[in-house]
Amino acid sequence: MKKKKLVIFGSGEIAQLAHFYFSNDSDYEVVAFTVNASFIRDDKFCRLPVVAFEDMTIQYPPEEYEIFVALSYSKLNAVRKEKYLAAKLLGYRFASFVSSSATVMNEGKIGENCFIFEDNTIQPFVSIGNNVTLWSGNHIGHHSVIKDHTFIASQVVISGGVEIGEQCFIGVNATLRDHIKIGDKCVIGAGALLLKDAEPEGVYIGTATERSKVPSNKLKGI
Repeated sequence: MKKKKLVIFGSGEIAQLAHFYFSNDSDYEVVAFTVNASFIRDDKFCRLPVVAFEDMTIQYPPEEYEIFVALSYSKLNAVRKEKYLAAKLLGYRFASFVSSSATVMNEGKIGENCFIFEDNTIQPFVSIGNNVTLWSGNHIGHHSVIKDHTFIASQVVISGGVEIGEQCFIGVNATLRDHIKIGDKCVIGAGALLLKDAEPEGVYIGTATERSKVPSNKLKGI
């Protein structure tokens, strides 16, 4: 089967990961990378050409190529959102990556430009918007909604019926109880336990573990 041609926006670690995953577990062939001209440091990345985003429609026209915006949660996902919308204005179709090692039971209700890593469990009746990243190993409970431009790190437990707003960040090992709402642009820190609704632009931080007064060489049985 002929593979679809894909250009990746980005030239950092996330872009390198996207190249790896799309190349090894999808029906896409990555043919190039693109960034804004002022950010080009080399004309090659992962042994493929790097072109200025300003010249994309000439070298890789939207009628023939799809795009994937491979950026992190910088500025609460605003940078990824900006580039996604810029590419959309140029008429590009967006690829989404869904790992073959993810368990997806929501009838494919996953938007465009999503990056869903291995070992995610997406239960029935979940809805995932556009430009969403789910790092590895998350549980997305039944009837939950994840809105556009949100980034969820690893080992997060989202219980059933949770609604997560746009441009949120949820850190490693956070736990969200069932049937709560997370407002737009919320940050849920690593290890946080959220038991009630979160207002928009809220920051919820888990308690960090402090060093014990007993040094490790005084512990018995270790």
